Amino acid sequence: MYAIVRAGGRQEKVTTGDVLTVDKLKQEVGATVTFPAVLVVDGDNVVTSPAELAKYKVTAEVLGAVKGPKINIMHYRSKTGYKRRMGHRQPYTRVKVTGITSGE
Repeated sequence: MYAIVRAGGRQEKVTTGDVLTVDKLKQEVGATVTFPAVLVVDGDNVVTSPAELAKYKVTAEVLGAVKGPKINIMHYRSKTGYKRRMGHRQPYTRVKVTGITSGE
């Protein structure tokens, strides 16, 4: 069984036990997070209707905060002597999917 969930503006394919990196969440380490399901596949049964998907819950446990790769930014204007160098690392949260359950 797997599900497609919406997490931080992206859609991720998850199964139970997967570890995901999503945009930074405000929850503490060990907290439980619920993601909305966009599609659920259980063998040959595919659920896509919003009314049916409202019954499904994808829960995950927060493992901790991580940072993305360093991005180097360089501003330069020719003939003026203007140079500016900056860097950025996007904050993310690692979560482990603990279950995909139907509310039936």
